[in-house]
Amino acid sequence: MIIAVGIDLVEIARIEKLIASKGDHALRKLFTDAERTYAMSRPRPGMHFAARVAAKEATYKALRGTHQARAIGWRELEVTLEWDGSPTILLHGGAAKRAIELGVTRVHLSLTHTASSAAAVAVLEGPGNPSDSENFTSAGARK
Repeated sequence: MIIAVGIDLVEIARIEKLIASKGDHALRKLFTDAERTYAMSRPRPGMHFAARVAAKEATYKALRGTHQARAIGWRELEVTLEWDGSPTILLHGGAAKRAIELGVTRVHLSLTHTASSAAAVAVLEGPGNPSDSENFTSAGARK
């Protein structure tokens, strides 16, 4: 059962300007160590950072609905890659707590980008029963 959907579009140039002006401070605020390592290993890091911002915003939009959900931090949403290279998102802290409240058992994530923009769609799936949220550990990370 689909619980919620979120979508976001980010201009790559905006993220590249942010990184150029705020540097490592912005990167550490917005991204986990693993996300920074991945994006910096790519030929155009700004494109990959923009896709991750879009993914985090899309997932945040899908998780919204309470005052506590509004406090979800950037690094509580972590974009990673599955064994086959497809993107997925790990939920930590308040994001994991909100997903459990909603009964989320899986988050589907799709990313895309052009030369100028990056987009993401997040779909929260679940049976509608919070006790079925086995994909989240007690620490809040998705298994």
